[in-house]
Amino acid sequence: MPRIEVVFYRDEDGTVPVLDWLDEVRRRDKRAFAKCYVRIQLLQSEGHELRRPHCDYLRDGIYELRIRFGTVNYRILYFFSGQIAAILAHGLGKEGKVSDRDIELAIARKERFEKDPGRHSYEEE
Repeated sequence: MPRIEVVFYRDEDGTVPVLDWLDEVRRRDKRAFAKCYVRIQLLQSEGHELRRPHCDYLRDGIYELRIRFGTVNYRILYFFSGQIAAILAHGLGKEGKVSDRDIELAIARKERFEKDPGRHSYEEE
């Protein structure tokens, strides 16, 4: 299976929602952060081949990485751009299913990314 590139979505204002969310997770619980990080690496190595229980398809091209730690279900919403990149667009902790609002936000980010990938791709400086 070919490795894929994992890209973090960047908003127009320069913020990177998933990195900001991961920083917050790391501040609260380093072990939960480590599990999220490992799952992102699994996505990178497995790409389109990754399946449940590690991920699931939600709708409209949006997938979720599924991470359970303790009583919290962490989710990182993402989408694919072609065969080579998974774009991490939104992170959340949840009790039940992912809300329609969170999915709609990921869809809006997907549409913005598709219009201008360079502007919406985070690159470390």
